[in-house]
Amino acid sequence: MLAPQAYAEESRLTTPVVITATRVEQNSFDLPVAIDVVGKKDIQDGQLEMTLSESLIRVPGITAQNRTNQSQDPQISSRGFGSRSSFGVRGIRVYVDGIPLTMPDGQGQPGIVDLSAVKSIEVMRGPFSALYGNSSGGVIQLFTEDAPKTPEVSSKVMFGSYDTKRQIMDAAGTISNVEYLLNVSNFETDGYREHSSGDKQAATAKIKINVNQDTTLTSLINWFDQKADDPSGLPRSIAFSDPTAVVDAVNNANTRVTRSHKQIGFNLSHTFNQNNALNLMAFVGKRDNNQILATNEFGTNARSSVISRDFHGADARWDNNGTIINMPYTLSFGLNYGKSSDARLDINTLTNNVVTSTLNRDEDNIVDNFDQYAQGKLSLLDNLDIHAGLRHTKVKLVVNDNLKTTFGDNSGSVEYEKTNPVIGAVWKVTPSLNLYANYGKGFETPTFIEAAYNSTATGAVPNLTLKPSKSENMEIGAKAFVGNNTQVNLTLFKINTKDELVVNSSLNGRSVYINANDTKRTGAELSIDSRFENNITTYVSYSLLNAKFDSTFNTATSTIEDGNKIPGTYSNQIYGELAWKYTPTGFSTALEGRYNSKVYVNDTNTDTAPSYTIANIRAGFEQTVGDWHFSEFVRVENIFDKDYMGSVRINDGNLRFFEPAAGRNYLLSLGATYKF
Repeated sequence: MLAPQAYAEESRLTTPVVITATRVEQNSFDLPVAIDVVGKKDIQDGQLEMTLSESLIRVPGITAQNRTNQSQDPQISSRGFGSRSSFGVRGIRVYVDGIPLTMPDGQGQPGIVDLSAVKSIEVMRGPFSALYGNSSGGVIQLFTEDAPKTPEVSSKVMFGSYDTKRQIMDAAGTISNVEYLLNVSNFETDGYREHSSGDKQAATAKIKINVNQDTTLTSLINWFDQKADDPSGLPRSIAFSDPTAVVDAVNNANTRVTRSHKQIGFNLSHTFNQNNALNLMAFVGKRDNNQILATNEFGTNARSSVISRDFHGADARWDNNGTIINMPYTLSFGLNYGKSSDARLDINTLTNNVVTSTLNRDEDNIVDNFDQYAQGKLSLLDNLDIHAGLRHTKVKLVVNDNLKTTFGDNSGSVEYEKTNPVIGAVWKVTPSLNLYANYGKGFETPTFIEAAYNSTATGAVPNLTLKPSKSENMEIGAKAFVGNNTQVNLTLFKINTKDELVVNSSLNGRSVYINANDTKRTGAELSIDSRFENNITTYVSYSLLNAKFDSTFNTATSTIEDGNKIPGTYSNQIYGELAWKYTPTGFSTALEGRYNSKVYVNDTNTDTAPSYTIANIRAGFEQTVGDWHFSEFVRVENIFDKDYMGSVRINDGNLRFFEPAAGRNYLLSLGATYKF
């Protein structure tokens, strides 16, 4: 069954090299970590390049749901962590080129980065994610494109269903010792559902200065401006009979969002010698967000939630390698600091259908973290490596109330602190088979979104009594080359969590959270990647997850029984792809299939979104004529026009749990690149 050594060594040269797992480049095959890489072709070819859900659906262990809602980030969870999120991404840390897109309290906004400028995405699950700090149920790191040696300019236009349009332009190249990448894009759509139109303009600039052969300075600038209507969720009575509709509250309140974001980050890397290197990272940014939400069942009352955020942070890391008693080792030591300050206003904009401007919240939400971490590897034998790490995390949330006269002074603060250890080992049984095991502890603090309210009523105050959740993670796995054309990865895991943060109630645009008692997650992840003759490839991934409450607890309205499934988690997920490329004509095509089992929408497990199976197809051509390169593709999503729920809203108090996905729809793209 196992390949000969010559083939294994040749194949391992093409196995992805990753950075996220150990912070230094290392072959993913030799790591005791569940980590996958999504390459450029799976991010950009035949895709709209707008949301992470497009490319992450192929990664086992990851749930990435497209909400068909431009006002919200996609729902992304890792082994169930993050499934409760109503806004943004939580429970998973997100980075771009080492710069965090996740705030110190755990709130993440992956929509900051334009995927048309991204070359790869590393997705890590399991215990070693804890070495990135609090809220690390998993780590997603995006890497932007590298500049080519010779200058080039390119342009791409896309057209699709629902009057969707997208234009992308970029310029890249190298001048002397400076590498540059400039990317700008525009997106607009009417949306699949009523009241779901949106537009977004974005820009990315990356400049890398090779000071000398030992020192590089990279700067990354991201900007976007967005407007989008919010169609919200639907009750069962409408979702399955008229999926494009919206409830009256959406139209009456005109629910929508406007947001802008800009940030700049710097990364200085210096190699002292073959054994020592230093990496310094710093970033600063500003984000403005104004969300209009209906605050009663009919939309006759509405409010504006305005957040103006300033944030910054830094990370300093020392990398060292060498030998101890003829045993090779690598070590990394680091310090990490981050701070985010939100000036927050809640304004009643509509009361009994009368336009108003009543201020009911005016406060500053400030969070910072200061972490220290160490991580290393020791090769005890030629075929046995030990990996270990430790991270101490300290997070502080501060609320300064500026509206004391209305509801009293609700100022306050809370501090969370924990040290998490991780250890793992990989046994290289043969050149074609590695077995590994690891163990670690995790730590997830409440975000300001979760600590925002202690009730859904008007006059609700911040909830600073929430406790952080703590988890114990165990994982075993195998990575193997089978035959002469296939790579197989298999992972089994078990996670026990105490004080997991769950939705207590969600009503009228407000979600209130509490700590559950115990939860348990067990599961398996499998991926099989094969390459055959005549440029035929297949890829299959399978995720099995049993995420449940492991003890009984009470919410504001219900008793949640021991054994209930954690809502928003899918027991079974399958992704499959069959692709073919005919090089002489530049033609390529692929058939994709996806299956998701049913999913519970509330903690009481009284309602579900049913299972679904959908298929997509894409096809395209590429041509090179002199200095020009042209590309064309067409993509058809949901080719059998299935009705299904693309995502769910957990514990919605109005029972509007369901967010229908689009029916059959198409996307056409035309691109051209000129190399000077």
